Amino acid sequence: MHSNEYSNGAINGVSTSRPRNPLRPGIYSPVMTFFDPDTEDLDMPTIRRHVVRLADAGLVGIVTMGSNGEAVHLSHEEKSLITREARSALDEAGYSLIPIMVGTSEESIRGTISRCKEAAEAGGEYVLLVPPSYYRSAIDEATLHEYYTGVADGSPLPVVLYNYPGAVAGIDMDSDLIIELANHPNIVGAKFTCGNTGKLTRVALATNAVTTKSEGSGYMAFGGMADFTVQTAASGGSGIIAGGANVIPRTCVKVWNLWTDGKYEDAMALQKVLSKGDWVLTKSAIPGTKSAIESYYGYGGYPRRPLKRLSKEKVVEVTEGIKEVMEVEKSLPDFGKLS
Repeated sequence: MHSNEYSNGAINGVSTSRPRNPLRPGIYSPVMTFFDPDTEDLDMPTIRRHVVRLADAGLVGIVTMGSNGEAVHLSHEEKSLITREARSALDEAGYSLIPIMVGTSEESIRGTISRCKEAAEAGGEYVLLVPPSYYRSAIDEATLHEYYTGVADGSPLPVVLYNYPGAVAGIDMDSDLIIELANHPNIVGAKFTCGNTGKLTRVALATNAVTTKSEGSGYMAFGGMADFTVQTAASGGSGIIAGGANVIPRTCVKVWNLWTDGKYEDAMALQKVLSKGDWVLTKSAIPGTKSAIESYYGYGGYPRRPLKRLSKEKVVEVTEGIKEVMEVEKSLPDFGKLS
């Protein structure tokens, strides 16, 4: 039904100079974008260093310009630069097999296709798309179908649907629509940040999605948060795209690996620790996630305004709130390079 890998060539007007990496089962992260604390200019050395740290931890893919990447705060030039630099940093560190997915959503089909082409030129290999939502009253199921199929027809990169009602005025795609869209040859997956594991189960079943045990059709059914990693694997899902993996990547990978190895009780026990810590990061959002990175890794900084900087009291609260899961994180080894 699907293949998320194809070779060199010109696709929808954009030349691809290297074979596309397949999307593998496992843990992905929408990487943070780091800024100079005074000027709010991009802190590119930190962005590059962070991406390599996540690869060292065992992540099998990254997402630039996701929700955690503050894409809505960046210019088109900055978005392309970050994707190019992330690709360069991974390649230089020996991680050329790690695919990069890029958030490229715009409100129009035409605008989104343009962003998809920019992402391809910058070294992106897949795109992740939330639905258009500005004209909320006009967005019905037929409009969503037209948007995604229209973009998929024109995009040089395969499309992953992004179901995140909280970011798009409550638009919540149901399993019937996601399954129908999966018939498009250039739509290769979906991310479920809605947290609805029943929906993920239905989509994974209908699409014969990639799992820990099977390559299936090549379609990817991603959980959208670290706090249901085990539940995603148990539902026949393909992996997790987790903001929390910016802070606790090795723990996320360990939970996934335990389940893959059939150590279900161990996986569920560690999932409880992961879920507790991940909720602290989820509640404190981008400022809290950056604060956690700063507290435990010595870099991170602040979001671009108008997102607020945490108070000293809140910084302590976040640091203490993830202390248990960070003890696990620090006890784990890096899970190494892809073979």
